[in-house]
This record gives sequence, C-alpha cells and structure tokens, in this order.
Amino acid sequence: MYLKEFQRLVEIMQRLRKECPWDREQTPQSLRQYILEEAYETVEAIDKNDWDELRKELGDLLLQIVFQAEIAEEENRFTLEDVIRHINEKMIVRHPHVFGDVKVENAEQVKENWEQIKQRSENKKSVLDGVPLQLSALLRAQRLQDKASHVGFDWDKPSEVLEKIKEEIEELENSQSQEEREEEIGDLLFSLVNLCRFYHISAEDALRKTIAKFISRFQYIERELRKQRRSFDSVTLKEMDQLWEEAKDNHNKSAEGK
Repeated sequence: MYLKEFQRLVEIMQRLRKECPWDREQTPQSLRQYILEEAYETVEAIDKNDWDELRKELGDLLLQIVFQAEIAEEENRFTLEDVIRHINEKMIVRHPHVFGDVKVENAEQVKENWEQIKQRSENKKSVLDGVPLQLSALLRAQRLQDKASHVGFDWDKPSEVLEKIKEEIEELENSQSQEEREEEIGDLLFSLVNLCRFYHISAEDALRKTIAKFISRFQYIERELRKQRRSFDSVTLKEMDQLWEEAKDNHNKSAEGK
C-alpha cells in the first residue's frame, strides 16, 4: 500500500513542477533552507514524543527528498530510482554482519566496521572526512571526535576528560586578550563535547533541552509579571530569581506527579 502512496507523491511532484509557478521556479539551492527546516522540525517532534506531529514532519521531509530528485531527473543528472538504489546497496555493504559472514559482538563494533568500510569505499583521504561543514558546531565537534576515536586517538576514561576541562577553565581564567578568551572558550566547549561523548550523551540534544528549559522558566517569569501588572523595568534581579526558582519547583513537582 505504501508503494502506491509513494508513487502518488512522485506524480504529484511531477505535476507541480509543470503546473505550479512557484514549484517550477525552485532549484536545489533555493530548497536548501527547507531541508534544514523540515529536519529540525522532525527532531523537535521526536523530542516532544509527538507521534502525530512526527508523522506529518516525516512527510514534509520526504517531500523535500522527492523534490530534489525530481529536479535532478529533469536535468538528466540522476533519478529517484538511482537515489533509492544507492542507499539500498550502501546499507547492504555497510552491514556485512547482517548480509555477509562478518561477526560482531556489540553495537560499538558495528560502528567501527561502518567507519572502516566507509573510508575504504569512498576513498577518504582523512579519517575526519565526511562530516559536513553545515552541521552545528556542537554536532560537528562530536562527530569529528567520534571518528578520531575509532583509530585510537582518544582518552581512556571520563575522568581524564574532566581533568582536561579543569585545565581549560584554568587557561581561560588566565587569558588576557579577547582573542585568547575566544580560543580558550572554544577549547573548553570542545572538551565538554568530548565528555558528552564519553557519557553517550548528544551534546546537541543536551543543549537543546537546556534551551527549552530556559525558555519555559523565563516565560514563567513573564507570565507572573503580567499577572502582577509589572514590567521588567520595575522588578529587581532578586525578584526575578525568586520567580525562576518557583518555575523550577513547579517543574519538579509536575515531574514527580507523573
């Protein structure tokens, strides 16, 4: 049944490219932003555990893939069938423990095999190749560290990374110029990302969750001030801090009640 619906989506896209002025004007470059937007909206739906929204966002993301492939086919560059064939073949090659006779004991070995096969098959000049420049700095840092770790360039345990973090903080405290501070903060952030990796935590996800928590608590302050008919100009930092703690307590009580 899903093949029928997929074919319908392709036919809709083909018709839009012929009959809709906006769709007809689009190029791979003009659609770049939509791929990113749809990807982030998909991630947001996953974070919220909102299955209905995830269903919709996956559809929007799939549309962008079909859109790009349709433009490429019109320009005789490649087809949607080529796209699907390539990923099918790659999945088979990258999983020799499923489609071949390679033996693995855990997920970590699967990752190591994946990276080794990827480097051989794509003729990478560097172990670090293949991490897009367009990724956020946190995500890119973690992917680069992960790649380096597969060839043994890594700490042995989290305590060593924690010592490195302390060292970077000390260097930041001793920095004199703005240029030095920027460099030391970069080193500190890079080390913190490394610690996330050791604890099997996504630095990107951890920071996004903290941002969401900040927004929630700050908006609580705004709501309480509106109730009191007060503005930020008329409230002290101490009073705002008290409201912040209230928001924190309310969140904790709500979590305990679940």
